[in-house]
Amino acid sequence: MTDRLAGVSPFVHAVQAGSFALAAERMHLTRSAVGKSIARLEERLGTRLFHRTTRSQSLTADGQAFYAHCVRALAELEAGETTLAASRREPQGRLHVSVPVLFGRRCVAPRLLELAARYPRLELQMSFTDRVVELVDEGIDLVVRSGGMRETSAGLVARKLGEQTMVLCAAPDYLARHGTPQCVADLAEHHAVVYASGKRDAPWHLFDHAGKAHEIAMKHRFRFDDLETIVEASKAGAGIARLPCWLVAEPVRTGALIKVLPETPGPGIEMHLAWRRTRHMPTRMRVAIDALVAHLPAILALGTENERSAASTTKASRKLHADGV
Repeated sequence: MTDRLAGVSPFVHAVQAGSFALAAERMHLTRSAVGKSIARLEERLGTRLFHRTTRSQSLTADGQAFYAHCVRALAELEAGETTLAASRREPQGRLHVSVPVLFGRRCVAPRLLELAARYPRLELQMSFTDRVVELVDEGIDLVVRSGGMRETSAGLVARKLGEQTMVLCAAPDYLARHGTPQCVADLAEHHAVVYASGKRDAPWHLFDHAGKAHEIAMKHRFRFDDLETIVEASKAGAGIARLPCWLVAEPVRTGALIKVLPETPGPGIEMHLAWRRTRHMPTRMRVAIDALVAHLPAILALGTENERSAASTTKASRKLHADGV
């Protein structure tokens, strides 16, 4: 197989130096070696690259066109070598990450702290906020964000981590006193512990057994803008709550909370990891992205298996019913 790069570097050096002799000096070769290398390159290409006289040399038209391609190719090779060299260097410098308050505290911060412990020269700065941040204006390297990512066309790269699935749950004591809802319509007879930000209560979005979407405003005595408080109030029997599966996986496992209508979940909320588009990514960014991509999807999937199974069973039952079985 022909070595397509053979002679390219001497050719580029000869153009940039203005002479074979100076190119040979810069490359620590003999003038003869440079001349022979370029001659073999011309033979392989089937064209002359230089006009040569005893006093000067200049590029032919083919030589000018080939030189432009060679410069770009060598630049790409240099960028590749730089990237590989960077990958072998220890991550260092400041890494500024913005995360949602609760998900960031519970799920993101522990992983990044492990990363910082592994790399002592890595400086970690985290901002905990539920608002949409501007990466460039606020000097943020990485952001974990819920919801859609419309900004990817404006210089951002986004990686979907999964979906935050919500589940209804209540304490065994509450269900013993008030009964367990058997369908979405039964929720009208129950009290809820709701999430409220500002003056507006967030309605519940659910699918019924037929797959129809519903937006429900629940009766409630308790409204909080903190999900951990809602978990504790629900465990105390204050009412039914709608919470992320990853947050209630442990209380459900221990029986402190029981899932309600698991076969009728609402739409999931997409979670993304995003960063500014850049040609050469710093090592600290690469290792952080790799760590979060390896860790967070499993966290988001916690406790969702039963919902998927129940939803699949419900869909299958509806199909059998439609087929007259």
